[in-house]
Amino acid sequence: MHGIDACGKVVVRKPLRRGEVMKFFASLPPCLIGIEACATAHHWGRELGKLGHTVRLMPPAYVKAYVKRGKTDAADAEAICEAVTRPTMRFVAVKSMEQQGVLMLHKTRDLLVRQRTMLINALRGHLAEFGIIAAQGTAGVKAAIEAFHAMQDSLPTLAGKALHGLIKQMRVVASEIDKIEEQILAWHRNNAASRRLAGISGIGPITASAIVATVSDATLFSSGRSFAAWLGLTPRAHSSGGKEKLIGISKQGDGYIRRLLVIGATAVIRRARQDNASKSWAAKLLTRKPARLVAVALANKTARVAWALLARNQAYIAHVGAA
Repeated sequence: MHGIDACGKVVVRKPLRRGEVMKFFASLPPCLIGIEACATAHHWGRELGKLGHTVRLMPPAYVKAYVKRGKTDAADAEAICEAVTRPTMRFVAVKSMEQQGVLMLHKTRDLLVRQRTMLINALRGHLAEFGIIAAQGTAGVKAAIEAFHAMQDSLPTLAGKALHGLIKQMRVVASEIDKIEEQILAWHRNNAASRRLAGISGIGPITASAIVATVSDATLFSSGRSFAAWLGLTPRAHSSGGKEKLIGISKQGDGYIRRLLVIGATAVIRRARQDNASKSWAAKLLTRKPARLVAVALANKTARVAWALLARNQAYIAHVGAA
């Protein structure tokens, strides 16, 4: 812990164990506290805020620039103390317990989806060793399982037991994913901001609830472009000697929301192609740009619209967005 007074003079520098933190800060008058944003930072932010302190969380990458030399706890605390007083520093809003609970549902669902994909890939690979090949997608998995059941008597006993175990585990994971999605949908229906975001084309309950739970205060971003840049959906600039060059998207920030937005934009593009909506923004861009590039561009635009709805507390109007 590194503390300074209003003049910048160091008044306290000491290590604190976890059990001593609340006792120490309870004895202090209300002051400004800076913490690096990490897994437990939101919990400490809420607890210290109850004592009357002003707590500000900062991304570790922004604090690193203020570390003078070496990597020690004392040097990190001094760097945090310096960074929290900078007028241009960007801060992370402290999340409520409800927001963290919803995000925990999203993280658990994302983990189970990846595990289901791993199980499906393993099942496909093992079945291919016995000549059972099926198309990709959900229908292909069902066809592969049906083909396995049809010829399981001709397969080795040990192979059949292993494949049955994979199929059983895959069904258990799929059932858990359905349960989590029902809980996310229930939270989405009870949240006004999440329902407003779901009105945007390319955003469903999963994406809307993830954005609302992650972004505590949309006004922390100065504009929609700042929000899109925080998600890593804006081009990465590389300039030198007066020559500017844009190199793809930065892919910084929240990768989970960025992925959801790109998936939603891909679905919108697919529908635009089927409907032949030549007047739509995405359909016009598709005539001269690759589909993947258009999907990222549309995700960028969707993120800006989402920020506007959250920051201004407004509902989405379809014809205004099209105009």
